[in-house]
Amino acid sequence: MSYLVPSEFVTKMVDAGESKVHMSTRDTLIRAFMAGAILALAAVFAVTVAVQTGSFLLGSVLFPVGFCMLYLMGFDLLTGVFMLTPLALLDKRPGVSTNTILRNWGLVFVGNFAAALTVAFMMAFIFTYGFNTEPGAVAEKIAGVGEARTLGYAEYGAAGWFTIFIRGMLCNWMVSMGVVGAMISTNVGGKVLAMWMPIMLFFFMGFEHSVVNMFLFPFGIIVGGGFSVMDYLIWNEIPTVLGNLVGGLAFTGLTLYTTHIRTGAKRNFSKGASADRVPA
Repeated sequence: MSYLVPSEFVTKMVDAGESKVHMSTRDTLIRAFMAGAILALAAVFAVTVAVQTGSFLLGSVLFPVGFCMLYLMGFDLLTGVFMLTPLALLDKRPGVSTNTILRNWGLVFVGNFAAALTVAFMMAFIFTYGFNTEPGAVAEKIAGVGEARTLGYAEYGAAGWFTIFIRGMLCNWMVSMGVVGAMISTNVGGKVLAMWMPIMLFFFMGFEHSVVNMFLFPFGIIVGGGFSVMDYLIWNEIPTVLGNLVGGLAFTGLTLYTTHIRTGAKRNFSKGASADRVPA
């Protein structure tokens, strides 16, 4: 069977959340590092395509290749564990607690960030031939994005901060749908298609993804972007992480879990009633 019904794949979501909580520190860090590295490379790829072709839409269409690769390999993004691990707590899985979930989130954050920063330095080295030349159009574009999505938000104060937060919510609504998409099919083609659609949407709409930003903004600073580390943290990464947490859990994890695992009471028809007499 190539498709799982919701009650089946939501159970897989809870199982996945439980397994990630109990994963060893070594495996959690390795999987998080590889996920962050692959997503960072996909971001460079998408921006390069957009700059060289003049089509941001084409870059957005191609960006999901990185997401598909990392999830097919079983690697972990912070956005994914934000949505999956709390479900295991709600389902009262053995050994799952608030502390073990926070431990998982912390390790995945460290792994994702270390990888994104590593790729940022590697790509900056490549674009500048060892910091000996100007970085070029792609790097300048990323630096410009960094300025617009830190200082640009800061101009609006609290409203700007909450704009980032909401963009982060919408982002992980879509990204977590991609995580779920990998679970609804039992063949590679079906998984890729189900992952591709929401990831393309979030990237084209300019929603804020904490792990993508772990690469884009440090890279922008390295190549000379006009914003600081504190600008990046306060006016992007922190509200983005919080928005990703709320959006993925509220819009995807809790809604699917509530209606497909802890469903409401089923309607009882009176004796002798016929199903075809009940209004649709």
